[in-house]
Amino acid sequence: MPSKLEKIILQLTRADIKTRADLVVTKRKITNSLKIPPPQNSDLIKTYRKLLKAKKIKENKTLFSLLKKREIRTLSGVAPIAVLTKSYPCPGKCIYCPTENKMPKSYLSNEPAVMRAILNKFDPYKQVEMRLLALQANGHPTDKCELIILGGTWSALTKPYQTKFIKRCLDAMNKKAADDLPTAQKRNERAKHRCIGITIETRPDYITVDEIKRLRELGVTKVELGVQNLNDSILKINRRGHNVKQTIQATKLLKDTGFKVGYHLMSNLLGATLRSDLAMFKKLFSDDKFKPDYLKLYPCVVTKNTKLFTLWKQGKYKPHTDKQLRNLIINIKKIVPYYVRISRVIRDIPTESIIAGNKISNLRQLLADDLKEKMIVCKCIRCREVGHQQNITNTFSRRRLASLRGRSGRLAETKQLRIKKYSASDGIEYFLSFESNAGKVLYAFLRLRIPRLINSDLTTLLPELENAALIRELHTYGHLTPIDKKGKVQHTGMGKKLMLEAEKICKKHNVNKITIISGVGVRPYYKKLGYKLENTYMTKSL
Repeated sequence: MPSKLEKIILQLTRADIKTRADLVVTKRKITNSLKIPPPQNSDLIKTYRKLLKAKKIKENKTLFSLLKKREIRTLSGVAPIAVLTKSYPCPGKCIYCPTENKMPKSYLSNEPAVMRAILNKFDPYKQVEMRLLALQANGHPTDKCELIILGGTWSALTKPYQTKFIKRCLDAMNKKAADDLPTAQKRNERAKHRCIGITIETRPDYITVDEIKRLRELGVTKVELGVQNLNDSILKINRRGHNVKQTIQATKLLKDTGFKVGYHLMSNLLGATLRSDLAMFKKLFSDDKFKPDYLKLYPCVVTKNTKLFTLWKQGKYKPHTDKQLRNLIINIKKIVPYYVRISRVIRDIPTESIIAGNKISNLRQLLADDLKEKMIVCKCIRCREVGHQQNITNTFSRRRLASLRGRSGRLAETKQLRIKKYSASDGIEYFLSFESNAGKVLYAFLRLRIPRLINSDLTTLLPELENAALIRELHTYGHLTPIDKKGKVQHTGMGKKLMLEAEKICKKHNVNKITIISGVGVRPYYKKLGYKLENTYMTKSL
């Protein structure tokens, strides 16, 4: 006798459900007939999987997709796992940075990620385990996980704590405790939940040759720098504690060792104006000394227990109005190049903690509406990636949308190889991608770097970099597809084709070796393409 949950799933699979609205209406009708309240989608997903495994129903991808909660979580092709380090003394004295007892500097206890960390007593194993269980319960695959470590200046933490923290994160993915970090990394190559990359956040003045080597031993693949501003006088007024020269040096060191580089930038700092903020972003993309791969835009806000709060009360600091901020970000989006991904447009600080400044939590959605109304197309990676294109009407006018559709009315699936290059940090960067005909939809991309001159100290510590080109990133977008399955975009061969094109470019530059920065869980993929593990990188002689 089927349970009530099984009855609901059996009827849902037989119904003509195409949209989330269809699902809500049909689910309500079924539960009304059964005289029960509507169950959680996570319970229905569990029952769906059970019936599918027992072969009592046929696979219904549309239904399963609609049952997923917060589908956007894995729309970029990976499952993000954000974890927080515990409180440690911070070297910074920034006037805008909130300070709360027993919290990592700049983080507040009512932020979502922080609340999860507190619930798990900042235990990295338990934090990862909780996120994996939550994602799975809501229908998300967790084969490819991106570990995002939050908590302020990672490089200021003690080395034993850093090692233990990452090892315990990998232990949770491996579902087995290891004696040491190298063992945990090796196990993860074949684990059910593979770590495809590790992101940390730190300050530009902490990036040295020795720190680079340390980050590689830990398995870090992406570094987010707290740059905040490109003007030394503004950095000094805000007591940031580093200068622009250190940002330039850190950016080059990271790129020359294959890391993906993200910048945290704050508009509306003390001493900045709307004009100077926009000029900063123009410089960011026009000056070869910068040009990051990722951006997090953090408009400055006033919170209690900060020096800025005192200045605001004294009338010595005034934040941008909502309209000014929206116009500023729209102007920034106009100039963001195709190789940059804007990961965030605001910090995830709850409204009740903000005394002055932006309090609009859905600012990104409002900006999308503004762009649509003004018929402005943002070229950033996030706005173009295929997973976000089911709502493509938010970006394109009906006329433009019609040009992208074929006779069937569906979005065109034509994928063209594009190769673009630009100079950055004393090197040549190639951005190889598969895109739609007009370049509005991005399916996959690869970042290839041909360094002009690498610091000899780097090649001494990391000899695998000598005379080598660097593949800094390979990413296929679309819904996260399990490793052993073929998806609509993922696992269709685009990554392999991009790798072959990168090798051709290297030969034209007379470069006979490629070195890849790789998450430990991606090593088996590169081994299939003829690459071998050399210290902490995957390498291949051409």
